[in-house]
Amino acid sequence: MSVATQIPPSQPQNQGPLLDFLGLDVLWLQLTGTLCNIACRHCFITCGPKNDSHPMMDTDEVMALLEEGAQRGVKEYYFTGGEPFMHPDVFPIIEKTLQYGPLTILTNGILITDEYAERLAELFRKSPYSLDLRVSLDGVSPEENDPIRGKNTFQKIIDGATRLVNHGLNPIFAVTTVHTDYNEPEGRMRFMDLLKERGFDPPRLKLIPPFKIGREERRGGGYEEDEMLQEGDLLEGEEFMLQCGSCRMVTAKGVYPCPILIEEEGARMGDKLEDGMTPIRLNHPACYTCHVEGFSCRT
Repeated sequence: MSVATQIPPSQPQNQGPLLDFLGLDVLWLQLTGTLCNIACRHCFITCGPKNDSHPMMDTDEVMALLEEGAQRGVKEYYFTGGEPFMHPDVFPIIEKTLQYGPLTILTNGILITDEYAERLAELFRKSPYSLDLRVSLDGVSPEENDPIRGKNTFQKIIDGATRLVNHGLNPIFAVTTVHTDYNEPEGRMRFMDLLKERGFDPPRLKLIPPFKIGREERRGGGYEEDEMLQEGDLLEGEEFMLQCGSCRMVTAKGVYPCPILIEEEGARMGDKLEDGMTPIRLNHPACYTCHVEGFSCRT
């Protein structure tokens, strides 16, 4: 078989449409695994202070993956967790990554001190590539955000993001639409107005649909039986729209199609990055959300 038609042995042959692999444009690294300083009620991979389901990545392993990614033609890099700023070597890793390409870091912002913000700004100024911080926030007030992300997290998140702005870095706010009014133009404008009032100008917003797995399944309910992609469901050209056509996620436990699926049974593709250079079957319920919403984890 050619690469364009191979299916990893772990992937079922008879469920879900086959998505071609177009090449490794985007490399995701789960720096701190599932270790996080907070435990959000909608977290699709159930991260938290005591969750070591996916351990923290070894620094040498990360550095080797950055080199391999560059050799494979990676055009942009993403760090996530858990909370990436809990990694003891996060700044050397950021500095190295910015020698290879643009970097986006997904964070809740709580650990962003003035010192951290200053170091990030310095690394950004020294690099020929962009550095984005995507800060998660789930409401325009503590009353909206804190029941989802934890007590007093709203102000801590805003404070961390403000420190970034004070040092010349305008973060992207990632809003999971657990409050359904943010699916509507009026609700989105309300969020944008909050950001402007707080000094984030121009406001940058990324809306994320809830994925009904992990803690979100317990909070809001899981997928229905008919919420599963079948052969023939993909639209023409959708392999160019869905992120998993050109990205892979690496954790300390191996390679996965995307950040959403690292705890889903059967999603693991192998031990090494090269094991992920094949097409996949979109046979997980979360794939249905990306297809229906036209969603990509990329910024």
